[in-house]
Amino acid sequence: MFLVKVPGINGLGKTKGCEKAGNAILKSLKDIYSNEQGIPVDVNLLNLEEIHLDNSNLEYTDKLIYKNSLEIFQTKPKVLFLGGDHSISYSTTRAFMDNCQNSKKEPCLIVFDAHPDCMKPMKEPSHEEWLRKLVEEGFPPQNILLVGVRNSYPEETIFLNSKKIRIISMNQLIEDLHDSCDIIMEFSNRKELYVSIDADVVDPAFVPGLSYPESGGLTSRQFIYLIQRINKIKNLKAVDLVEINPEKDRENLAVKFGAKILSELL
Repeated sequence: MFLVKVPGINGLGKTKGCEKAGNAILKSLKDIYSNEQGIPVDVNLLNLEEIHLDNSNLEYTDKLIYKNSLEIFQTKPKVLFLGGDHSISYSTTRAFMDNCQNSKKEPCLIVFDAHPDCMKPMKEPSHEEWLRKLVEEGFPPQNILLVGVRNSYPEETIFLNSKKIRIISMNQLIEDLHDSCDIIMEFSNRKELYVSIDADVVDPAFVPGLSYPESGGLTSRQFIYLIQRINKIKNLKAVDLVEINPEKDRENLAVKFGAKILSELL
């Protein structure tokens, strides 16, 4: 797994602090000596890169993330982007979509998030609009699966319904976590898979360091099971982990959660 720090934020001032998540998570990763599969974890041996960004220039930032991501998709078999807030996913997934089109492969996007991020987009979409902008620019909506959404604006619901974007609700997840994993694996079958993880899919009781916490989420244990299953999908090409905010964290729980997820994906 090729690891890329992407400390981008465009959350209308509400996600300040997320740009520090990458370094904080990697520091916490030093306390994890092996993952649950028994694979040793050594931070010093990670294949690591950083996209150096200027968050005061959003247009330049988006272009830089896109350019670097496209080059990575062309040269690396599997990559994990470590944000940053969810706005970074607009440029990384657009690069993923374009790379799939160039290689004549079908893209698939699975998003774990408490929110659909489908508000009407600005010129440089924020963390609240990135997914809608991506769809408007050509990502096939029938190949998008939202998992864990539990708070949507009416405008977003109208958009999701109009595009027939599929959702696995929180209740469906809780009722049968194993079956939900099977649905995810079937949904992504024979496609190039990108998984986007907004940490607020997990309940803030377990991951308190969030910009937009939503009660009623998954437990950290449930999500670890999900990501362990997803990591076995052979066509998994990319993952991003976003919205962890060290400045809003308590007892380093969110940062430790990020390190735990990272260890399971290595």
